[in-house]
Amino acid sequence: MTLNIVNIDNPLRTRNDMQQLLNDMLSAVSPYTEEGKSGIDLGNTTTHYGKEIAKMEALSRMLWGIFPLLAGGGECADLPFYINAIRFGTDPQHPQYWGNIRDFDQRCVEMAAFGVGLTLLNKRLLQHFTVQEQQNLADWLNQGRDATIPNNNWNFFPVMVQMGFKQSGLPWDQAAVAARFELMESYYLGDGWYSDGPGRPRDYYISMAFHYYGLLYAQNMADVDAPRAAMLRERAQRFAQDFITLFSAGGAAVPFGRSLTYRFAEAAFWSAAAYSKLDVFTPGIIKGVILRHLRHWLKEPIFDRDGVLSIGYHTPNLVMAEDYNAPGSPYWACKLFLVLALPQDDAFWQAEEAPLPELSRAHCIPHANQILTRDGESQHVVMLTSGQLELNNFVNTEAKYTKFAYSSQFGFTLDRGRYGLKHAGCDSMLMFSEGDGYFRGRRDCAETRITESMIYSRWLPWHDVCVRTWLIPCGDWHLRVHHVENQRPLDTAEGGFAVIQEPATQTEYTGDRRAMTVCARNGISRIVSLESLSARVAEAVITPPNSSIMFAETAVIPVLKNTLNAGSHWLITAVCASATADISNKSVPEVSLDGGQLRWQSNGHSGQISLN
Repeated sequence: MTLNIVNIDNPLRTRNDMQQLLNDMLSAVSPYTEEGKSGIDLGNTTTHYGKEIAKMEALSRMLWGIFPLLAGGGECADLPFYINAIRFGTDPQHPQYWGNIRDFDQRCVEMAAFGVGLTLLNKRLLQHFTVQEQQNLADWLNQGRDATIPNNNWNFFPVMVQMGFKQSGLPWDQAAVAARFELMESYYLGDGWYSDGPGRPRDYYISMAFHYYGLLYAQNMADVDAPRAAMLRERAQRFAQDFITLFSAGGAAVPFGRSLTYRFAEAAFWSAAAYSKLDVFTPGIIKGVILRHLRHWLKEPIFDRDGVLSIGYHTPNLVMAEDYNAPGSPYWACKLFLVLALPQDDAFWQAEEAPLPELSRAHCIPHANQILTRDGESQHVVMLTSGQLELNNFVNTEAKYTKFAYSSQFGFTLDRGRYGLKHAGCDSMLMFSEGDGYFRGRRDCAETRITESMIYSRWLPWHDVCVRTWLIPCGDWHLRVHHVENQRPLDTAEGGFAVIQEPATQTEYTGDRRAMTVCARNGISRIVSLESLSARVAEAVITPPNSSIMFAETAVIPVLKNTLNAGSHWLITAVCASATADISNKSVPEVSLDGGQLRWQSNGHSGQISLN
């Protein structure tokens, strides 16, 4: 087999560069395409929906890149294979038929790519098929129109199909579209934000699903649904003002939530914004976000040795995979290539790449219960958050949603087992043990509040243990204030950000071991105990390899530990980290707690909040 390695030295400055990246990725998959098949078998790992549907999924996800490539005048060397696969997969008389769908069927998800293809290519896609084959395609796709599916972003998939029918001249069901939009309207939160279904998270699905599909709809359906198209644009404009704060000047986004294996899709919203001519930031700013994001990813080992995208994040990592991550699933990253549908003379491609706009050091997003902070150069972005939880309890839900902080440079570590602190994913967590070696941290929150200057949560690791936590942006630091009420002795451990552990990594303890700084190849991580009444001691916790989503090596987490007797306790923590700046001597915030009033100051920044 000839290996097709993706050119990781691609400068990614121009439209041709981006086309070349996509073609490299498609070429790497070419050895796995088989004439006469309607799917692509990329590996032996599987999902809850089984290997056969996973093969169809792998093929479908390539189309998110192929269809924009063709729409913009590009060429796909394997196009005959993909056309035949669609022909075979939608023919109920063919042995490679994709089959009739069931309730909550993954194939409903994959149908959306065909709707987008029919939209972008108009009748050009249908011209590859006979009249009967066109009918087969329409019949197979129409199974999703009234299908029973999860009440979340999935409602957009039949909308995309019906949009494609309308744009390509096939009969379409406007009432079905309206019904799906009505369902989704029930979880609109305001200010451009949705939850991913009733009571569900506000994660990257809001950007790469709700607004991505919404802008496709707004751009192509304004002639038949003008009020909705205008509303979708207005919501996306408002969302963009918040969403841009998740990106660093170097292109990295803050990893948070599920489905992070889709990688480039973190920035897919910006491709939809460019495609739909959304009146938000300049074309140069949007172009800069997209291209820097791609360049950031090409620096990481995200491809297997044959050039196929792996399951994982910065490295291949099955530990983080959800039960719906098949070998072809990561190719939803191809959503970012929507801008290839724009011609070379479009304002997006003609613009000079521009840096991020001026952004505040701290930005509050109330609907997501998040405060985004950034250093002075915008190289490091930290998300403080509380109150989100994925109700489906996918693998490592706590690690993906419920830590105190997430970092564009340091990501987060995964739970590898509850016994033993090194397995518990204790970075950016306060964890408790009854002395038996099993640890619990924050999962769901009984109460949350958010202001411009803090996020409050009340949580119960056990029914008789109550923790109130305040997360406070504090210049280059963030503060965590915890009030713990416990009726029995508990061991505690609170972690900072995780860095790479290797022989050259240096650990320094200061202040009678009440502070710890770890200097590693990928950055510096600091944690400091600031309370006056609790004698917490710093230790280094070493995790197993593949615990971090950012690197494969063993990680070291600076941790503060102590034992709390039964009673009422205050714990005050300062956390700071950087991959680019020397923060080892950065001044520690000064805090005082008096009568329920917390005052703090750090490097010219100061504030006061009530803890009552």
